[in-house]
Amino acid sequence: MIANTLPKSLIDNPRLDRWLDFSVPGRAGIRVGKVEIGQGIATALAQIAAEELDVGLDQIDLTAGDTDCAPDEGMTTGSLSIEVGGASLRLVCAEARAIALAAAAARLNCGPQDLSIDAGAIAQNGKPSGQDYWTLRLDLARDATGSAPPKPASAYRVVGQNVARRDLPAKIFGGGFVHDLVRPGMRHGHVVHAPRIGMAIAGLDLAAIQRAAGGRVEIIRHGMMLALIADSPTDLRRAAFAADTAIGWNGLPPLTADQQEAAWLPTQPSRHGAHGDANQPPPGTRITATYSRPYIAHGSIGPSCAVAEFRDGRLTVWCHAQGVFPLQAVLAGGLKLNPAQISVRHLHGSGCYGHNGADDAAFDAAAIACLRPGTPIRVQWRREDEFGHEPVGPAMLVRQDGVLGPDGALRDLTTDIWSAPHSGRGGAGNALTARTQPNPCPPSPVAETSVPYPGAGTRNAIPNYAIPAMRYRHHLVPSPPVRTSALRGLGAMPNIFALECFLDECADAAGQDPLAYRLAMQPDPRARDVLTTVAEMANWSARGPAGTGEGLGLAFGRYKNTSGYAAIAVRVSVDTEIRLLEIWCAADAGLAINPDGVIAQLEGGIIQGASWTLKEQVLLDEAGIASRNWDRYPILRFSEIPPITCRLMHRPNDPSLGMGEATIAPIGAAIGNAASHALGARLRDLPLTRAKIIQAVT
Repeated sequence: MIANTLPKSLIDNPRLDRWLDFSVPGRAGIRVGKVEIGQGIATALAQIAAEELDVGLDQIDLTAGDTDCAPDEGMTTGSLSIEVGGASLRLVCAEARAIALAAAAARLNCGPQDLSIDAGAIAQNGKPSGQDYWTLRLDLARDATGSAPPKPASAYRVVGQNVARRDLPAKIFGGGFVHDLVRPGMRHGHVVHAPRIGMAIAGLDLAAIQRAAGGRVEIIRHGMMLALIADSPTDLRRAAFAADTAIGWNGLPPLTADQQEAAWLPTQPSRHGAHGDANQPPPGTRITATYSRPYIAHGSIGPSCAVAEFRDGRLTVWCHAQGVFPLQAVLAGGLKLNPAQISVRHLHGSGCYGHNGADDAAFDAAAIACLRPGTPIRVQWRREDEFGHEPVGPAMLVRQDGVLGPDGALRDLTTDIWSAPHSGRGGAGNALTARTQPNPCPPSPVAETSVPYPGAGTRNAIPNYAIPAMRYRHHLVPSPPVRTSALRGLGAMPNIFALECFLDECADAAGQDPLAYRLAMQPDPRARDVLTTVAEMANWSARGPAGTGEGLGLAFGRYKNTSGYAAIAVRVSVDTEIRLLEIWCAADAGLAINPDGVIAQLEGGIIQGASWTLKEQVLLDEAGIASRNWDRYPILRFSEIPPITCRLMHRPNDPSLGMGEATIAPIGAAIGNAASHALGARLRDLPLTRAKIIQAVT
């Protein structure tokens, strides 16, 4: 029995041979359930394995996300790939190394302490022994015990070093994505999705669709699903665009303009939950402010894609889903198959950041493939599909109600959070095309809770500061006007944006410096370290007065209050728009497996968070999502990205902390605080557009 103090991935997948094998001479086969979605874990996990096994990094063959052979680690979410998946792999490899040393010692009639391993070869007292991982034929068909100690940081040779990303060369030269997969006899498919869930086809001009493709398209009706198949992607695309106007839809009332704004949420029925101090706020100076984020899209540069093949009663799906085992379950339930009939294999996609269209594209391909056995079906969503049909990030409205003591310190804080659901994934009836199959499974009911950890809409709702009394009230709006689900960080970004901007407002009311104000209520030395470091990097002491048109702001966040630390400072200029001038970040990842990879994640989160803060909002019209191209959904351009300087705290003896979402939240608040400092007026509603600036100063 494995102790429940071990990482969850190892508890769930205790068999050593599920994680690794030495079946190919000279190679270490490593299998993991966490997948590469741009965060660099294919490299970092290989570093962990190479380190603990004492093999070369070039000897590692890594398979990630394959239901046929890899461990089931659930979803690749929550910045847990290194924190949990990597910790599990480290223990597995340490135990395999110990087993090898014990087996070799028995053969050589010596103690394991007399042996060492280099490149998989075992030496006895520094001399070759003729033994290695491959000649020993290790018995790994056993459960891990977790008893073999991993190496100390002082012995690391590979971990902690900057290593070039293993996945980038193929991507750079045009062959690293699921979009590049070609199967013999492959055809191209497209499922026509309704503008909104619940709409039904009211009129259909099949002849117009055929004419657009010159008669070279096959049209399938199955249940309520309408699908198109063609040999040529060009013919399919022409037919798909014709279908946009050849089909009429009904079944739902039109949307209204106010439904796209977060301010609409408090007017709707909601489910309530609460956490924290139950006492009433004490007397004192009261400050109240409300902040908001609209619905936002994942904004993946490339649209979702999948290939599926149903042959001899077995369905194989290649896709860029975040969780191959959860998708296997969805496909089995939605298509009425046994999970044992389904193989799901992860290939790299062009961007993920949460629950985008990847799962739906995979279901589309699988549904068509099951109707055309023996023919591989490739489905690539159009840009219009990606923006129009993927689940979007929920709108949120956060009201902060604080009480300041006589010394200006924040003594009490009440947070009210209104949010659409953050979890629409999972369940056989939740995929778009699953809802159109004959006898479909019902969609899973909204089951989001109000717990503080890990939280969804309540993620980071508890301030990571020593405030004497605090509480939050969560108002979940279960029926938003559009389909919502997980987007990078879940509720952390709006909650940290609201908190960190509110702290600046409290500091202003108290006549205190925002950095000093935070430090006075921050007992965590690691949090204080990143705050003081970023202040030094940004020359905070020379910040200057407010209202000059140029501003410097900062913000802090510890993701989920348990993971990576990040403090960010931003200098901006503000005229009719906000222009980013320079960004600084100090972060604490504990043990950084690949420091260069961590910094890339910090920078990526900064850029995406800045884009959310300044640009992004899903627009609605009567039928559904109207922002279905880049013209109507602008994102930050390369020319708008300023110099970014990141500094990692050196903590090799501390456990690794997840960093994939560490900067996505504090960057928004830092920009908000910098812009408000520049204007001498407060901006509270994202995105911080020209219209919001004009509203704030008039």
